[in-house]
Amino acid sequence: MAKKNYFESEDFKRLYPFESRSVKIGGLDYHYVDEGEGAPMVMIHGNPTWSFYFRNLIRGFSGRFRCVAPDHIGCGLSEKPGEDRYDFRLKSRVDDLEACLDKLDITRDITLVLHDWGGMIGSAFAVRHPERIKRLVILNTAAFFLPGTKKLPLRLQISRNLDFFAEPAILRFNLFALAALYMASRKGLSKEVKKGLVAPYDSPENRLAVLRFVQDIPIIPTDPSYPTVRTTQENLFVLKDKPMLICWGMRDFVFDADFLAEWRKRFPEAQVHRFPCAGHYILEDEPEKVLACMERFLE
Repeated sequence: MAKKNYFESEDFKRLYPFESRSVKIGGLDYHYVDEGEGAPMVMIHGNPTWSFYFRNLIRGFSGRFRCVAPDHIGCGLSEKPGEDRYDFRLKSRVDDLEACLDKLDITRDITLVLHDWGGMIGSAFAVRHPERIKRLVILNTAAFFLPGTKKLPLRLQISRNLDFFAEPAILRFNLFALAALYMASRKGLSKEVKKGLVAPYDSPENRLAVLRFVQDIPIIPTDPSYPTVRTTQENLFVLKDKPMLICWGMRDFVFDADFLAEWRKRFPEAQVHRFPCAGHYILEDEPEKVLACMERFLE
């Protein structure tokens, strides 16, 4: 990787002091963090983040839980194949997660922590295997189609639908990941954290997953990942008896109050904590407060 020296730097090791591990899935290196012992807490990231996003939770809970945070193929420190080796679709993401947890013998009492695309991936896994899930922590994400008559924000529509714009903007100039550094956090990120969040996406070939995640957002029935979302949405009821904590940054420009309302409608017994000053990167804006909420929930 072009920025290998950064991943060996003291700045990076201070922020992300975890041993890198990987398993082979479909012939590709699937990277994950596995820290601590006890009941498993599995943290599933979205786009354009990676397991680095969960670093504060891993530190906070690895004394009592086995904290596992994978990087999706093409993301973080996982292998970054071309499309001749991977299809970059939602179903493959869910299959990868299932294969990883099977290889790690994580088959029961899972606390799922879900953010952004991780909500869809993790929830799809959970409705496949509700017997493995003990509880869920929901952080500005969705496990269903756009609520009601809601439409994608214009910036996502452009990135999803206009290849002539999206491919150079995201692949060549890294605009999606760079823009998220300023739009997804409402309290601002330090230079070191900004560098850590985007470090894996340091070249056009290393940004393919970022682009394909956006293009894979299913809107209409002919979209390739539409059936996976439909199946997940229709079967969320199998999780209704699982304890659920929802921590929500209220200044999220994508996963706004309408998405929160949809979660509450589907899971009226869930504990809900709103963070009025937090954006989409809620774990960057309010790490201590979210950790405290999780502490009380887990007790």
